[in-house]
Amino acid sequence: MKTVGEFWPAARALKWGGALTAMSLFGTTASSTVWSQDSVAALQLPEVVVSASRIELPAERVGSAVTVITAEDLERNGQQFVSDVLRDVPGVAVNRSGAAGALTQVRIRGSEGNHTLVIIDGIEVNDQSAGSEYDFSRLLTEDIERIEVLRGSQSALFGSDAIGGVISITTKRGSEGFSGSVSAEGGSFRTGKGSASLRYGGEHFNISGSATRFRTDGISNASEARGATENDGYENDTLSFNGAVFPMEWLTVDGSLRATKAFFETDGFAGGVGAFDRFSDTTTRQRYGRIGIELDPFAGTWTHRFDAAYSSDEDDNRNNGALTSFSDGTKRKYAYQTTVSFDTPSVALAEHDVTLLAESEKDTMQASFLAQGTIDTTNNALAGEYNLGLFEQLFLSGSLRYDQNDRFENEKTYRLSAAYLIEGWGTRFHASFGTGVKNPTLTELFGFANNFVGNPNLTPERAKSWDAGVEQKFWGDRAVLDVTVFRSDVEDLITGSGNTAVNLDGVSEARGVEVSAKLALADNLDLLASYTWTHAETADGTEQVRRPTNLASVNLNYRFLQDKANLNLGVDYNGSFTDFAFDANFNRSIVEMSSFALVNLNGSYRIADGVHLFARGENLLDQDYEEVFTFGTPGISGFAGMRWTF
Repeated sequence: MKTVGEFWPAARALKWGGALTAMSLFGTTASSTVWSQDSVAALQLPEVVVSASRIELPAERVGSAVTVITAEDLERNGQQFVSDVLRDVPGVAVNRSGAAGALTQVRIRGSEGNHTLVIIDGIEVNDQSAGSEYDFSRLLTEDIERIEVLRGSQSALFGSDAIGGVISITTKRGSEGFSGSVSAEGGSFRTGKGSASLRYGGEHFNISGSATRFRTDGISNASEARGATENDGYENDTLSFNGAVFPMEWLTVDGSLRATKAFFETDGFAGGVGAFDRFSDTTTRQRYGRIGIELDPFAGTWTHRFDAAYSSDEDDNRNNGALTSFSDGTKRKYAYQTTVSFDTPSVALAEHDVTLLAESEKDTMQASFLAQGTIDTTNNALAGEYNLGLFEQLFLSGSLRYDQNDRFENEKTYRLSAAYLIEGWGTRFHASFGTGVKNPTLTELFGFANNFVGNPNLTPERAKSWDAGVEQKFWGDRAVLDVTVFRSDVEDLITGSGNTAVNLDGVSEARGVEVSAKLALADNLDLLASYTWTHAETADGTEQVRRPTNLASVNLNYRFLQDKANLNLGVDYNGSFTDFAFDANFNRSIVEMSSFALVNLNGSYRIADGVHLFARGENLLDQDYEEVFTFGTPGISGFAGMRWTF
């Protein structure tokens, strides 16, 4: 088998600016797990990671902790929502506040939900009118090519929202000729989903579009076990489009558009009671867009990239049909990036990549509950990154960022990482250290809804995080084990206090261990497993809520009948954790929440070329549990459908 170093020179011309085409190439040729002996011996490009740097890098050369989920993984898993797939990722905790469509938060390594930056097709999609957090209840798995989960503080590359990590999502791209898919499924809770996609590519362009409709009568958003009986339905319509043109070898123009309209029947919440049945609903409209131009006149030696992106999240809230509040958060972002790449083979076989970045973004919030009507903040940044490879064995990176914000002090953040390969042993050491800054959100500064008062005196949260680990291959590369320890310290953590937000004095810490394993039990039987131990507490020693101490997952995939059939068994364990309870005056206290295990089984059978029948069972143990105090969760359920790809 060829080494990474033998493949890498051919890939070095594919820089971040060409991510729309490069991620399509590598997403279809590289799998997150290559198990059979034939596959181990096959000639392949190494798996490439995009989010860990401003250029594409082979995964083995990345010092940061990152997990890659491919389209094949998503199909085998069969889950409808991206958030449920993320439960399998080391260090990731997921909390959904009730039924499908309810607020779904993702926390990485004990950080807060709005400490994770979410990027879809190069567009930052955190909602500026909802605490600068992304609600994963709106994101379905349809038409997704690749998900990268990057853990640890990434502010030096991505700015304020990334002190906990980055989740980068890429949708499918057009390739040579026509391709596409049509699928339909239905099942429990009167759930139905249909989707269609069409893609085309030629010598000088590619184009892709998809449409998905999801609807369900759902369950009660408030816990049925606590007496709630009214089901709360959810509808989601998503359109996605991307394309690129290559009029000349050195010029690429690409762009993407995404729109989602979602309707969710919500319930009420009252201090001393918690969630309760109420005829209320929320309509969300998300609109995302980006256009970019890449210039590569020197065949990858010196590239230039210009991007302009826009995101908007609009929410209308109603009670008994009457509009009670509305909000709209938008972000406009402009960026220029240039990268110089060169090699000095006579000096340590060195490979160099130097990247400079300039960004300007404006965040705006409009809301019915704001006395000002509209508020905004502007941030300008300069950043640089240097990647150095030595002897095809040691890979170092360093990045530095300077942010200038119109509301807060100017900030400097930095990040260092290293990876060291011992190929004869199948060993890879990796480590990273970074600092981060999270500015107070517009909602924390100026309020949210009618019962949360803003605090204009808030100061930014400042973080330092590090991790170190070792990855070891066994059994002729059929088994891989990775063990990583991590720690994050956040100074001046922002938290709720009564009906407002405050900075906590001192340092709030999160520390833990992540263990992941991949094993080919046979040529047609793969096992993936992960375990995370996390201890997260505030500066006064209080355990932080919705951060389980123990998280674990096991995924067993079996292919049979000459690969016509596939069975995928997934088990996700969520250990005990804490949450908030509120009295009638909204004074909060800590409550203990029980552990739970979700067992899911997904099976598919190919009845003809490109035509698959599939069926899925979820929560097969019929666990009665809560992810958020007093909010409901679904019991045992089943779904079935058909998919045609061409």
